[in-house]
Amino acid sequence: MIKIENLTKSYRVPNGRHYVFKDLNLELPAGKSVALIGRNGAGKSTLLRMIGGIDKPDCGRIVSQRSISWPVGLSGGFQGSLTGRENVKFVARLYASKAELKEKVAFVEEFAELGNYFDMPIRTYSSGMRSRLSFGLSMAFKFDYYLVDEVTSVGDARFRMKCDAVFNERHQESSFIMVSHNLNSLKQYCDIAILLGRDNLVELYEDIDEALNKYKEQEHL
Repeated sequence: MIKIENLTKSYRVPNGRHYVFKDLNLELPAGKSVALIGRNGAGKSTLLRMIGGIDKPDCGRIVSQRSISWPVGLSGGFQGSLTGRENVKFVARLYASKAELKEKVAFVEEFAELGNYFDMPIRTYSSGMRSRLSFGLSMAFKFDYYLVDEVTSVGDARFRMKCDAVFNERHQESSFIMVSHNLNSLKQYCDIAILLGRDNLVELYEDIDEALNKYKEQEHL
């Protein structure tokens, strides 16, 4: 279960402050995968980042006793001067025990299929190579909740099948909190939905189809 308590998030704009959320209170039930639905700019990715601890609210808090991933496929945190292996080791030391370190590095090395580039600096990687490394790193660890922001698979058709297989495996074991413009993906992976509507209205729907229908109605207003 994840509790969002009195959460406010705003950004400074030329004419004052723009509030993405104001005194938001929500409780995400345990064992449910959640779709975050709303128009562009509604705050879906902002909320995802705050749940993952990457972004901070102005005030309020997000409370959970469950383990929560960083956004799946996030590659912005890599240190370009370090090799792929060194970046993976750095993250593994934060999320795994010493006994698990070799196992995690080996998983990412095998999964990402980077060959000799695994021991070369990240700055020499193409965007596709960075995505492979990032996705493999995300899947190397088991969390109670995976945060998914538009990324489900990368690479060519064969590699995408590999990504889909491990992604679906994690979904059998864990819950997802998911942002996607692909509504079919939301229906496939999520049980309930949070609709971020107009005028900072945030509603929790126990039925994902009901939430998607409401979202479609709003988009045609």
